[in-house]
Amino acid sequence: MSVFSVKIKRELKEKMEKYKDRINWSEEIRRFIELKIKELEAEKNFERIFEELKKANWSIPNGFSVKSVREDRDSS
Repeated sequence: MSVFSVKIKRELKEKMEKYKDRINWSEEIRRFIELKIKELEAEKNFERIFEELKKANWSIPNGFSVKSVREDRDSS
């Protein structure tokens, strides 16, 4: 593991000390960072996929939605 340090205001550190018996601050911060990284990676992947779809230049033919709904209703 690596060490990562952060400067915070003294008042915040004092408030954190009050709850150190209830909260493992290191673990909470580690989980937050992991979650944020996952969100950023997902966003990057979404953007990549979106760009690939734009390059493919896909289009939906006119009337496709109406035809699909009608077929679905008729099959019931």
